[in-house]
Formats: sequence, structure tokens, C-alpha cells
Amino acid sequence: MTITTSSYRVSKGRLLSAAFLISGTCVGGGMLALPVETSQMGFFPSLLAMALTWVFMTISGLLLVEANLWMPEDAHIMTMASHLLGKIGKWFCVALYLFMAYASLIAYTSGGAVIFIRGIKTFFSTSMTYGSGCLLFGLLFGVLIYLGTKKISRINILLMAGMILSYIGLVGFGFKEVSVHRLIQQQWSSLGMAFPLLLATFSYQMIIPTLTPYLRRDPKSLRLAILLGTTIPFCTYAIWQWIVLGSVPLEGTGGLQEAFAKGQAATEALYAIVSNSYFISLAESFAFFALVTSYLGIALGLFDFLRDGLKLQQQISHKLYIGALVVLPVIFFATAFPNAFVLALEISGGFGDALLSGITPALMVWIGRYYKNLTGSYQVTGGKGLLVAIFFCSSYVLVIQWIKLIK
Repeated sequence: MTITTSSYRVSKGRLLSAAFLISGTCVGGGMLALPVETSQMGFFPSLLAMALTWVFMTISGLLLVEANLWMPEDAHIMTMASHLLGKIGKWFCVALYLFMAYASLIAYTSGGAVIFIRGIKTFFSTSMTYGSGCLLFGLLFGVLIYLGTKKISRINILLMAGMILSYIGLVGFGFKEVSVHRLIQQQWSSLGMAFPLLLATFSYQMIIPTLTPYLRRDPKSLRLAILLGTTIPFCTYAIWQWIVLGSVPLEGTGGLQEAFAKGQAATEALYAIVSNSYFISLAESFAFFALVTSYLGIALGLFDFLRDGLKLQQQISHKLYIGALVVLPVIFFATAFPNAFVLALEISGGFGDALLSGITPALMVWIGRYYKNLTGSYQVTGGKGLLVAIFFCSSYVLVIQWIKLIK
């Protein structure tokens, strides 16, 4: 069976917007925990681990593009799983996708609420409850999903610009604190333990079905958007790791091991070495932009997922209903359980991404190519060997996550 795809030309602006949406979805709250999680292994082992994860997640995204281009227009994960994995596979993907999406949105809403509370206290000298912060963050940014992919991608460019500027300022303040001695400290035996979190920091596959119609089902544009969209986070993470691991001591008061034990973000560890109000403001700004860009990418993907699964149209009433399903449960659970979903977010990387972003795309492509004989305008090179490698790498991450839970 041959599937045809659109050959409309995609503008550079649209391509860049898609790439930024991918990178914005990747760069989120996970980045703030990355140096803390990888501190034990050191800079160079963490760089290798990031490179391996980058390659893995880029390939898995391209596999998902191949499978998505076999499907009808606007088909999301639910439709893809139904066609390629059967009823059991479909509902497994549905449950996994919903868990990952809602857990991530709850975590980002919780983090955004804390930043809102601090900002309001700083600028308006008034206090706000945590629940009010969750409500404000959820409604303010949740309502944006009604605007659709095109407008959100434009808003996301502005948010990415803000994140980049605050990131540059943050790096500038920490640059002089980098010590070569700290950078050369390494423990290669700890390499594998960071992969669950690393998968979460490079996770973007949930928005691929949303970007496929946005880029007019053009394989070349989708491939370029993924390559650029994943390269930006890799470079961002590499510099971030260099700054934090090179400037913050591993042990002692305010060290990275202490931050790891307390479950703190890397910015908290940086506060201990840079006593500067501007730096603190930049750190808060960077964290805020990182959380919002990821929130919008995942919320938009979840919106389209629910619309596809519920078979609803683009009518205003239907969009309001889907939007409520996305935003309201997130606000409720983020308010009711401010700390309960931190572990769920880590598990969503170790279990969720390993299964949904790793094994599932490989399995879909295997069944589509070799059982259903589907062909289209794009196919990832590597054959069966690549698919088997993706499967075993994903299984390895699952084992690592189980070990971390047992310990």
C-alpha cells in the first residue's frame, strides 16, 4: 500500500516556528534538574550521555514522522496506534500518553505557580496563595491553546527569545566562576543512571502529529524541523552543564550533592555562589520561560490528541470542551498535590518516554513496513537493525528506572 503526502512548499518562517516549538517543548523544568542529576558523573560523561540521548530521541522522532505520514490528515497518536498496534496497543498508548502529558503539565503548573508567587511578592509587595498561583498560571497560559498551532508557534518564538536572553545573562554571570578542576572530575560508572531524566529533557514526540499538518506533511521540512529543534536543546544543555558543573562544588554546603538530596533545582545551587539580585532575577526568568514553552508545547499536543480521540471538530463549543479537559484537571491536581507529582514526572521520563517515545515508534514502523507493507514519501534509513537497536536502548532505560525506584 502506498501513502501519498503533500508536496506544498513550506516557508522558512513556518519551518523555524516548528523547530522552536520542538526545542521549546524539550527545554523545560527537566533542564533545571539536569546538572544536579548528572553531578556525580561529571561534565564529560554527562556530555556523552546527552549526545547519545540526542541521537536516540532524534531517530525516534523521525520514526514517528514516518508512521504519521502513513495516516490520514490530522491523525494523532490514538489513530496511529489503532491502525498499527491494534485495540490493546491503542489503549496502552492512550493511557501512557495521558499520564505523561498530564504529569508534565501538573509539574510545570506547580513550578510556574511558585515563580508567579515570588514575582508578585517582589513587584507588588503582596502575597498570593499557592492555589491562586496555580489557577493564574493555568488559566493564563492554558487559554492560549485555543489560538491553534500557528499562533502559538509565533508566541513561542517570543518566549524562546526571552528564554535565550535570560539564559545568556545567566551564563554571563556564572562564566567567571567556572573551574577547570571541577570540569575534569568524572565518574563513568554513573553514566547510565541519568538516562531516564535525559529522555525527559529531550522529549518532544508528543507534538509530532500536531506539526505534521502544520508543515503540510512535507517530509523534508519535518526532518529539518526535528534536526534543528533537537540540536538547539543539546547545545543549550551542554553550555548549561559546563557552567553549573564547573562552578558549583560537588560536595559541601550549597554543593550539588546537597541539592540532589533536597530535590532542588540547579538554580538554587547557583544562588549559593553568586550573590547578585540581577542573577536571581535572570534565573527566575529563565526558569519561567523554560516552563511556559514546555507547557504550551505539551498542552497543544494534548489538545489535538483529545480532539482526535473524541472525534470532535473545530467548532468553538468543541474547542472549549477540549480546552477544559486539558486545563482544569491540571489546575486541580497541581493545587491539591503540590509535591506528589515530582516523582511522577521523573517516572514519565524513565518509563513514559522509554515506552512512548522509544519502543512505540519503533514498533509502529516495524508493523507498518514489514507486516502491513506501508510505503510513503519518507523512510528512516537503517532497516530492521535500527529498529532493534531503538527497542533495546529503550529497554535498557526501563531497567535503569526500575533500579532507581528499588534503591
